[in-house]
Amino acid sequence: MSTRQESRLHSPPLPTSRGPLSAAVVAVLRDQRQTLPGKDVVAVADPYGDDLHLALYVMYELHYQGFEGVGDEREWDPALLGLRRLLEQRFLAALRADVPRPVPVQQALDDLQTEPVGHDGTSVSHYLQRDGEPVQLAEYAALRSLYHLKEADPHAWVIPRLHGRAKAAMVAVEYDEFGGGRPENIHARLFADLMDDLGLDTSYGRYLDVAPAPALAIVNQMSLFGLHRALRGALVGHFAAVEVTSSPGSRRLAGALRRTDAGPAAIRFYDEHVEADAVHEQVVRHDLVGGLLESEPELEADIVFGIQSTTLLEDRFGVELLKAWHTGRSALHEPHGRAA
Repeated sequence: MSTRQESRLHSPPLPTSRGPLSAAVVAVLRDQRQTLPGKDVVAVADPYGDDLHLALYVMYELHYQGFEGVGDEREWDPALLGLRRLLEQRFLAALRADVPRPVPVQQALDDLQTEPVGHDGTSVSHYLQRDGEPVQLAEYAALRSLYHLKEADPHAWVIPRLHGRAKAAMVAVEYDEFGGGRPENIHARLFADLMDDLGLDTSYGRYLDVAPAPALAIVNQMSLFGLHRALRGALVGHFAAVEVTSSPGSRRLAGALRRTDAGPAAIRFYDEHVEADAVHEQVVRHDLVGGLLESEPELEADIVFGIQSTTLLEDRFGVELLKAWHTGRSALHEPHGRAA
């Protein structure tokens, strides 16, 4: 195993807090005397803000790779779980209030073909393909690393909650995401190789401190849906939204990387998704979503919620990035931060 690969396996350090919620969570995980915030504090927190989403992200990460110096048993700390539930309810309530009115699931899937647009009428992938500079591609990859270095993991939690055709379809797509049995082809590994080509640090969690709230919210949504059986329909909707929109966006991002001579490993990641996700889209539409609705038709509204809330959060993320880049600023959380 290479040194770079080994570095990615270590648990990351705890991040710098961004407000009272995340400060309390970090302090508790450092075994400092700290009273966790209650309902009154959570009730006034911005449901899309940095503080709430960093606090949620840190608590969710205990179910993944954990943090340096934090015992594995803290994953099920009752006090942290109590606060996490309050933050989840605040986030979920905002998502449910802000998604469009419900539509039939096939319409929701068809609507994904009209890609969401960001600031000044262009999506992030369109902008990067046409005008993106190498530093902007690196920033995009740094922020997406919080998602892509755990890309298939939260989706795997839904497998024991599915049945028959839906379960078989989910496993088939996840098998590809996990490299088809070959560790060098695991999509998270391919993304680390992309980061290496762009001169980024591939250590797991390296860019948490510079990720703005919209980037954290995207990852938190996956974890939230994956960890709750009651949200299994929303998780399937989220997964469907990702797979249906991936292929065209990946084609543009591969074009952006070719235009800037980013390197073969960087290009390979998105080329792989152009091919694989075009196939996955059909499996997800007909067998995963179709199979779930056959066995549990009452989950249609939850699937649509998963689709629509994914679009909502991706739109917010795109607006954040493009607003920064169009004004000549870094999209990273620190005003003078750089991806490398």
